[in-house]
Amino acid sequence: MKVLIACEESQVVTKEFRKLGHEAYSCDIIECSGGHPEWHLQQDVTELLKEKWDMIIAFPPCTHLAVSGAAHFKKKREDGRQEEAIEFFMKFVNANCDKISVENPVNIIGGDYIGKHFPGLVIKYDFKKSTQSIQPYEFGCKARKKTCLWLKGLPKLIPTNIVEMGEIDKNGHSVGASSTFARDENGKIISWNDPRTAKIRSKTFPGIAEAMASQWGSDES
Repeated sequence: MKVLIACEESQVVTKEFRKLGHEAYSCDIIECSGGHPEWHLQQDVTELLKEKWDMIIAFPPCTHLAVSGAAHFKKKREDGRQEEAIEFFMKFVNANCDKISVENPVNIIGGDYIGKHFPGLVIKYDFKKSTQSIQPYEFGCKARKKTCLWLKGLPKLIPTNIVEMGEIDKNGHSVGASSTFARDENGKIISWNDPRTAKIRSKTFPGIAEAMASQWGSDES
């Protein structure tokens, strides 16, 4: 299959599909860190969505959509950032492809929030709630981070290896997966405002990436 992994610089998912023999490409506006620039399309994904793909797996930015940032929503509505983020998200949901997965944490898509603040977008788009939510600890990764998937033409992911949630700090945050903490390559906790934190947290957990490839990349998916 020809697979587009959109908004992925880490190439974690791309490499899992490549292992199974698929023609998978990561795409992001920044350079890839996965070590395979020959599989990376460094450009705006919008033009690529006009091409024919057998499957699209997208990880659009959640900065202006995730409910965890609700305290900043008013300002983001006023300056247009939130509407722009919604429009970008929906480009993947409505892409001309038979098999689509769009990933995000718990966000405003599909809820009452958009109808209240963006009635024009409600008319433009058919917003739906996510198809399923998954956790890293259901796929062999010791972390808690609820992730939602909007699926089209793909089955729900089936947990592969349920393990413990891993280290949880005194405030209830999952170390390595929360919005507050992440660990660097040496295992040291780095704070939320460290420039490395967002990049580390945006990487797909390896167990989830492997499940996506094995369950969706088979002939039966």
